[in-house]
Amino acid sequence: MSDLPIRRALLSVFDKTGLVDFARFLASQGAELVSTGGTAKALAGAGLPVTEVSQVTGFPEIMDGRVKTLHPAIHGGLLGRRDDKEHVAAMERHAIRPIDLLVSNLYPFEATVAAGKPEADCIENIDVGGPAMIRAAAKNHEFVAVITSPHDYAAVAAEMLAKNGALGLDLRRRLAGAAFARTAAYDAAVASWMNRDELLPARLVLSGERRQILRYGENPHQRAAFYVGGAHRPGVATARQLQGKELSFNNLNDTDAAYELAAEFERPAVVIVKHANPCGVAIGEELDSAYRRALACDPVSAFGGIVAVNRPLDGQTAALIAELFAEVVIAPAIEPAALAALSGKKNLRLLEAGELPDPAAPGLSIRSLAGGFLAQSRDSGRITAAQLKVVTRRKPSPAEIADLLFAFAVAKHVKSNAIVYAKAGATVGIGAGQMSRVDSSRIAAWKAREAAEAAGETKSRAIGSVVASDAFFPFADGLLAAAEAGATAVIQPGGSLRDGEVIAAADERGLAMVFTGMRHFRH
Repeated sequence: MSDLPIRRALLSVFDKTGLVDFARFLASQGAELVSTGGTAKALAGAGLPVTEVSQVTGFPEIMDGRVKTLHPAIHGGLLGRRDDKEHVAAMERHAIRPIDLLVSNLYPFEATVAAGKPEADCIENIDVGGPAMIRAAAKNHEFVAVITSPHDYAAVAAEMLAKNGALGLDLRRRLAGAAFARTAAYDAAVASWMNRDELLPARLVLSGERRQILRYGENPHQRAAFYVGGAHRPGVATARQLQGKELSFNNLNDTDAAYELAAEFERPAVVIVKHANPCGVAIGEELDSAYRRALACDPVSAFGGIVAVNRPLDGQTAALIAELFAEVVIAPAIEPAALAALSGKKNLRLLEAGELPDPAAPGLSIRSLAGGFLAQSRDSGRITAAQLKVVTRRKPSPAEIADLLFAFAVAKHVKSNAIVYAKAGATVGIGAGQMSRVDSSRIAAWKAREAAEAAGETKSRAIGSVVASDAFFPFADGLLAAAEAGATAVIQPGGSLRDGEVIAAADERGLAMVFTGMRHFRH
């Protein structure tokens, strides 16, 4: 059959948004209403005629409602094929009446877990009857329509009005696909919770809900969408957009990178990112001074970049940002004066994230590849001063140690091979994504000279700085390039077969060098 007349509907929902109005519409179209528990009470309370499921099954709800719809009178009505003589005969023999429409959504398991409820509450919110009915109706979508979200009420009502109380096969198939996707996501959430003590289980189940269809992906010929799912983590997925154009694929990717780096620091911090790499990072006592120093690192690359801060954005800092062409600004909060200062930049996307992500929190990082995907724990590694191992004759000064730790935190968020020069809590040169570490070191030094020249300064900003490398120096040449640029201290993981050669080169140049024992590759 193509069009399916809706003569009998079973409604059993937890989320009752729009329920009464939709049920009233169904009744106006001549549909008989069958319902369960709280849903039946809501419909009856609205004056709608409704038949309780227990009247259909001849069996009461038992075990605190755990068993109510798991009955042949229900599942036979959902699964029976109307074009199969044996199915029709069986339904007649057992007095099973067909169900044309199922309206069902599930117990709020995900919300219960997110709220941190006790384990017993989480288990009681694992729906059994709902998914069973939904899967049955979706499987038999040739003869049954299924609605799993109140968002679909309007589309179903519109089609029933257009088709004299019937639904077409195309819509039923789309609704069935959405139903299977919902039960799959629900089961994925339950499986993830059950396996919560196992970071990498034997079967990893992922699900996401589409938040937004994007204009295109990284390039205009690529299709893209933004999905949310998994563990709650503050950032672009939780942020509220206060103004500006629709966020693009690249905006979302770059903003995530910027905000994650801003969260690394306890002091007020400003991060400027371009193409997923930081081009300026600084900390300070106030955001406005940190912004000026972050921008000074590479003002050319900052054009069209993303700005992230780890404090409520104030009006003074926002006024400075307004002088730059930026694509996105993200902060935990946006003060009224900041909103006013940026209101004239109509295309600027302004995001208020509410809170900062925890850099040390556990979680998974996923990357697709042909035929599958890679999963790893998020790089939540952090180094403290007590963990540093001094390997040179000269020890770094307290000021150098502070800058070394700052530079290494930045290097964690720079694409490998990563070299970061920093001075007084600000980056002065960043080299990213090169195949050779020595090339990254040279590029970072060049950036430091270029920024100084553009500001009318006579000396490279790398002079007197410290340098961080995300991985060990395989040869002394990368370290020597840093020394030639003017760096006085070095932080690196160590672990090269030529560590002795590199240490000797540092001693020869009078550099202080510390090993972290931790690498921060970011590919």
